Amino acid sequence: MTPDQLITFAAVAEHLNISRAAVALHLSQPAVSGQLRQLQDEFGEPLYQRDGRGVRLTAAGEQLAQYAARLRDTWRQAHAYRDALRGLEQGTLRIGATTTPASYLLPYLLADFHRRYPEVALHTVDGNTTDIIGALGSVDIALIEGPVGTDLPPDTAVHAWHEDEIVAIMPRAHRLAGGGGAEGSQEAQHPQDPPSPHGVAGSRLDLAQLGAEPLIVREAGSGVRQIVERAFARAGVPMRVALEIAGVEGVKEAVRAGMGIGFVSAMSMRHENGALRVFSLSPQPLTRRLSIVVPHASAPSRAVQQFLALCVANGR
Repeated sequence: MTPDQLITFAAVAEHLNISRAAVALHLSQPAVSGQLRQLQDEFGEPLYQRDGRGVRLTAAGEQLAQYAARLRDTWRQAHAYRDALRGLEQGTLRIGATTTPASYLLPYLLADFHRRYPEVALHTVDGNTTDIIGALGSVDIALIEGPVGTDLPPDTAVHAWHEDEIVAIMPRAHRLAGGGGAEGSQEAQHPQDPPSPHGVAGSRLDLAQLGAEPLIVREAGSGVRQIVERAFARAGVPMRVALEIAGVEGVKEAVRAGMGIGFVSAMSMRHENGALRVFSLSPQPLTRRLSIVVPHASAPSRAVQQFLALCVANGR
């Protein structure tokens, strides 16, 4: 039994999937499977069983996973301490980011950080909010757009970051956008409405106006979807979901295709060509705080500290 085998087992126990554990460890799947076989031979009994596309730990595996997780955490803290002493001349920074910050904020942050610390290798992992929260054990810092929840690993810090607005989008020819003549909404027929305090120029739509409209929503686990569903529930307005689709660009393309009205982050509309109309929602704009999540916050590497400082400076 070696420390590497235990660290590998800790990753498999965390992800309950050998392929995802291999990605998190930057190893091949056969290498992970080989280490697991050696570990099971050492213990003389099964530590996990196949379960569909993933694995399920046996009772012996559950107990071993606790020891393996403690070893992995100690190993990471030792590496973080080493990196803090060594400085930022070299090293690796693993950054997780949910869809919106990954697409519209992270590229600029990475470019700035790389100019300052060119010898630090940067690795990114993206996904929806549920995906990234579930992968916190495999990253050094994460940019999250949805509620982070309370079920976080020990020694995890959460920092409030950017403010963002969720907006409704539709084709310019849509009747609620003023494209249908007299049937368009009163709000939508005033393109000179003042910009919202969150930077979305244009008109407003009340949630009640959308109750009878076909709606396009993000996939389950999306932070945008969670906020939109809660807003409709609070307003007592039923949602008529016509399409569920993964990713911001998928929502925008479905709206362009005429499938219905979609909901996206306002920052995702900054570089649009005007084919889509953007509406703040009333009576209250849907705003949210993006968060920065730091696992192992008691012993962050200098790379994590500097990237966090860069993010905070750019979030003001």
